[in-house]
Amino acid sequence: MKTLPYHTPLDADTLRAFGIPEPWRFGVADRTRFGELDPLGHINNAAYLGWFESFRIQYMQAYGIGYIGEDAPQLVLRQVQVDYLAEMKLAEDYIVTGRSSVLRKSSFKMDYAVWSGGKLRTTSHAVIVQLNADGTKRPMSPELRDLLKSRDGAVDA
Repeated sequence: MKTLPYHTPLDADTLRAFGIPEPWRFGVADRTRFGELDPLGHINNAAYLGWFESFRIQYMQAYGIGYIGEDAPQLVLRQVQVDYLAEMKLAEDYIVTGRSSVLRKSSFKMDYAVWSGGKLRTTSHAVIVQLNADGTKRPMSPELRDLLKSRDGAVDA
């Protein structure tokens, strides 16, 4: 078994080595924790949202997407949907994969998946909106659109 590097961006080649198929090209690995368990002994549904948030931060940093600073867009999670396909337990290694898939004028859709033991455990979709400091919608720059299309295969809505 290969050693899984935690909290480190994983590229497409590394994901393939762990059995994760296309179109996933970016991932981050971790291990389930005791504090994420619910009374039934499996990972609580709310823990996955935290995993996706941690993933998004690494994704934005790795892709060079600025979201902090006076002139940076505010990236706001508008909507999220999670489909729980199989339970997870304590001390399981997992990989969160994600990609931007659909681009709109001032928002984009991100798709996520959680993999553990070579199996797909959870899928999710989120809508991320770009806002100006005053709360108005901010159009995506052509550079960001091109980046998400080239790296993730995102398409215009």
